[in-house]
Amino acid sequence: MKLVKTSAKIACGFAVVGLLAIAGCTKTAPTGQDASASSTLHKVLQRGTLRVGDCLSFAPFGFMDQNGKPDGYDVDLAKELAKEMGVKLEMVDTTSANRIPNLQTSKVDVVFCNFTRNLERAKEIEFTTPYVVASEAMLVRKDRGIHSAKDMANRTIATVKGSTNGDEVRSMGIPVKIQEYDSSQAAILAVKQGQADAMIEDTNFLAYQAKLDPSLTVTDDALVPLEYNAFGVKQGDQIWLNYLNLYLFNINASGLNKQLYHKWFGIDPKFPLNPQF
Repeated sequence: MKLVKTSAKIACGFAVVGLLAIAGCTKTAPTGQDASASSTLHKVLQRGTLRVGDCLSFAPFGFMDQNGKPDGYDVDLAKELAKEMGVKLEMVDTTSANRIPNLQTSKVDVVFCNFTRNLERAKEIEFTTPYVVASEAMLVRKDRGIHSAKDMANRTIATVKGSTNGDEVRSMGIPVKIQEYDSSQAAILAVKQGQADAMIEDTNFLAYQAKLDPSLTVTDDALVPLEYNAFGVKQGDQIWLNYLNLYLFNINASGLNKQLYHKWFGIDPKFPLNPQF
């Protein structure tokens, strides 16, 4: 009887040692104060500087002004975020290709840069709730009488080389002629000069172009599924993600986001941030 008890104690002892060994070798997610200290939110506050990655060659979201300083819709949002946090702002010029690597290597704390949420990207980073929504529509001259894709039968659509934007109208069974141009600006000029009847592109971009030229307008089409743009953050930082989501909630509830959108695009947002299912 004693032998059985002793064996049981030995077995139990080995089990405890084994569990301790496993615990010592297994990485666990930080909790409580540890999680708070490792969060980007804590690091930004400690550093006193917020590093925002943004594409500063994509007006009006981000660009360099005449004085060589960052400006645009995204930059205004970043300034407001830094102000709320009580820290300085550092805008880091970013390309579409290095948005995710810059987050993964902690070169930036958050990325704006017209970042569309999708499941493929969500395998590598995390996204906040959306702050702006886009689709594709057409930029046309007001005197052309074009109000939707249905008015484009036997007309010419200007697209950028390598783009498949014109296929969206063709897929609707509307016969159109596609004229390709080397750049967006060349395509827009073709519309202005009457060489093309419309240009298809991102609705936010087109709204900005219509603001610059009162003779142009944007149709109400939604030629592709809506794209929900958000802030991108490094995976596994729920504290920072929660903070940014609350920031977005506040600027939407207060109307500030709508105000800044109107400032840069000349119209109110066309699509709701929270779709109805």
